[in-house]
Amino acid sequence: MKYISTRGQAPALQFEEVLLTGLASDGGLYVPESLPHYSIDEIASWSELTYSELAYKVVQPFVDGAIPDADLKQLIDETYAGFDHDAVAPLKQLGHNEWVMELFHGPTLAFKDFALQLLGRLLDFILQRNNKRVAIVGATSGDTGSAAIEGCRRCDNVDIYIMHPHNRVSDVQRKQMTTVIGDNIHNLAIEGNFDDCQQMVKACFADQSFLGGERSLVAVNSINWARIMSQIVYYFHAALSLGGPHRPVSFSVPTGNFGDIFAGYLAKQMGLPIAQLVVATNKNDILHRCISNNDYSKQTLDHTLSPSMDIMVSSNFERLLFDMYDRDGAAVSNLIERFASGSAELDQAAWQRVSEHFDSFSVDDDVTCATIAEVFESTEELLDPHTAIGVKAARECNRDTSIPMVTLATAHPVKFPEAVLKAGCEEPKLPHHMADLFEREERFQVVANDINAVKAIITSS
Repeated sequence: MKYISTRGQAPALQFEEVLLTGLASDGGLYVPESLPHYSIDEIASWSELTYSELAYKVVQPFVDGAIPDADLKQLIDETYAGFDHDAVAPLKQLGHNEWVMELFHGPTLAFKDFALQLLGRLLDFILQRNNKRVAIVGATSGDTGSAAIEGCRRCDNVDIYIMHPHNRVSDVQRKQMTTVIGDNIHNLAIEGNFDDCQQMVKACFADQSFLGGERSLVAVNSINWARIMSQIVYYFHAALSLGGPHRPVSFSVPTGNFGDIFAGYLAKQMGLPIAQLVVATNKNDILHRCISNNDYSKQTLDHTLSPSMDIMVSSNFERLLFDMYDRDGAAVSNLIERFASGSAELDQAAWQRVSEHFDSFSVDDDVTCATIAEVFESTEELLDPHTAIGVKAARECNRDTSIPMVTLATAHPVKFPEAVLKAGCEEPKLPHHMADLFEREERFQVVANDINAVKAIITSS
């Protein structure tokens, strides 16, 4: 399988190259040249598979021999054996045809474990085979950092540099990153917001000359195709668990960087009958404004109770735009340039396609807390604020209540106690394996919002 850039000016690459490359040389993101497509009968034949067996079925065509099939299967089996629930991604019912899929049973209690636990193993396999050393440079609005560190910290040929916005992630999220101590792990608290961190990651990838050729950079943010690939799996898992593919299923996804819901869009393109894909946003609602009103303009980034969604530049949206613009890289480049200046709108035909594929809804902090309280009162299920936004958006946007609606529960509520307490619920307790988290030693650097300061740290360590 070949991978091509969303901006059309970079060479096509194989999976191994894409895994190690991150951004394309033209600044675009890699996507498959074509997608595998499955019939209803073929998808139905997967209904009795375990989660890891299903993951192998979905992932194998994208890897396409870059890792031998037997080794790939072993890496996938090892990944999901480390989750603390036998179902890996269990579904819980909130009401009539209303479900949440718990994606927080991995080691760092967030959905990003599904991709980053596998990504770390894929990287380790490839790097050992090639006797190569790389530097992982990533930005996190909360959960990616800890999942990346946990997934890659045992890799012998990797140095890890994770940037998070200083004082803008929850205490649990920060501690999960900064208490993993190792000579190859570097936590950088940037005096800015997530978009600043993300922009510095992109700048590092765009010009790697500061490394002097000693190492190359690898992305663990959702710009890395392997992240998206891994997330497609749980859409198939949920649908098969609820009677699919012989009945459609809808999904509501708390959305920041657009990677998680883009995986759902890909599952639909691969043949999974999905009735609705709901983009659930907080007050930072650029995606909702774009989908509902073709308003793709930057506004002030607000700090909210759902910090993992405090994002104004959703990198993976470019992957969707590439399809919506009929894979015209020049048209995508032009739109991104206009957006960089602060404001843009999509061509009418492209916007119409987006609105045909997605519904959207924006939820503020007050409604987030009210939803946490309401769901707990009626079901005794405690939601984290991101999941609560997903549930509220699902209820507002659901066009057919005869179709199961699944909200992706993206994180354990213990990671966001402020929102839980404001909702009037008791503060959740850390799970047993993290009970001593707040007693562990922390190690991180506070760094100015300056790309040169970041580069200096990377080159000196």
